[in-house]
Amino acid sequence: MGNKKAEIIKAIKKYHTIIIHRHVNPDPDALGSQIGLKKLLKHSYPSKEVYAVGEEVDKLLFIGDMDVISENKYKGALVIVCDTANISRISDSRFDHGDMLIKIDHHPDYEQFGDLSWVDPSYSSASEMLVDLFLEFPERFIMNKEAAKSFYAGILSDTGNFMNGNTTPRTLKIVSHLRTYNIQPERIHNNLNVKAKNASRLQKDILMSFKVTDKGVAYFIITEDLLKMYGVDRLEASNLVNTLSSVRSNKIWAFFIEYPSEIRVRIRSRNIPIDSVARQFNGGGHSLASGATIHSWEEVDQVIQALDQACP
Repeated sequence: MGNKKAEIIKAIKKYHTIIIHRHVNPDPDALGSQIGLKKLLKHSYPSKEVYAVGEEVDKLLFIGDMDVISENKYKGALVIVCDTANISRISDSRFDHGDMLIKIDHHPDYEQFGDLSWVDPSYSSASEMLVDLFLEFPERFIMNKEAAKSFYAGILSDTGNFMNGNTTPRTLKIVSHLRTYNIQPERIHNNLNVKAKNASRLQKDILMSFKVTDKGVAYFIITEDLLKMYGVDRLEASNLVNTLSSVRSNKIWAFFIEYPSEIRVRIRSRNIPIDSVARQFNGGGHSLASGATIHSWEEVDQVIQALDQACP
C-alpha cells in the first residue's frame, strides 16, 4: 500500500494539469474528497492547474463548486477519480481522456480501473483516505482551512455524524487534525443535517407508512408523484433513509427512489451484511450500507426477498 501512496505523490508532483472526477449524483463525501483534493493541491502547488468537474448539487454548494473546462485541458493531464467504485458511475465521460488515470476509493474493489488504483475499504470515506495520505507526506502538502472544511464534510456524512460502524480511532484522529484549522464544524453539521419543512413532513409519513417483512426488512417506496406532493428533491428524500433505523425491530431498511429511467435503492443494516444483495442488483457498497439499481417496480419484490434471505 505504501508504494501506491508514493506513486500517487509522484504523479501529483509530475503533472502540471490535474483534473479531479467523482461519481454521478454526488453525496458529500464524493464532493468533499474531490473539492478537498483540489483546494489542497492548489494551496500546496500554486503554479499547477487543478480542476474539479461534474454536475453540481445546489444543496451541497457550500462544499464547493465545479469547474467547466474544455477538452483540450485533458491533453497531457493527470486525472484522479475519487469515491467511485464503478466506471459507469463516473461523472463526466472524459475521465479517460488524460495522460494518466488514478482511482482513489474506499468501496470494495469489484471493478478495477485506472493506471494506478488505491482502494481501501477500511477507511470510512474517500475524504479520510486523502487526509491520511497528506498526513503521511507533510513535506509535499500544506493543509488549509478550505480544504479541511471539505474533507470534514465528507467524513461527517459517510460516518453518519460519527455514529456508523465505520468510524475508527484513525477516523477520529484525522477529524481531530482537521478541526485544528478553525473549520467551524457546527456550520458544516448544520448544512448537512438541516431539513426543509417539507422533508420533515415526508419523514413523518415514512414512519407512519413504511412496510416491514416478518424477517424485519423495512422498506419505503418514493415515487415521482410523492416527491412532487411533498416538494422534496431526490437527494433530500434519499438522505432520510436512516429514519427507519429508529425502529428497534427493523434489522434491514431500504428506500426505493424513482428516477426518470431507473429506480435507485438505498440499503442499510444494523448488523447484517447486505453488500452481496446489492451486487445482485447492479450495485454494491459497504457491509452495512449499500446501494443498487433496478429498472421496474416488479423488481422491488425481488430485492425484498433477497434481503429477507440475508436475515438469519
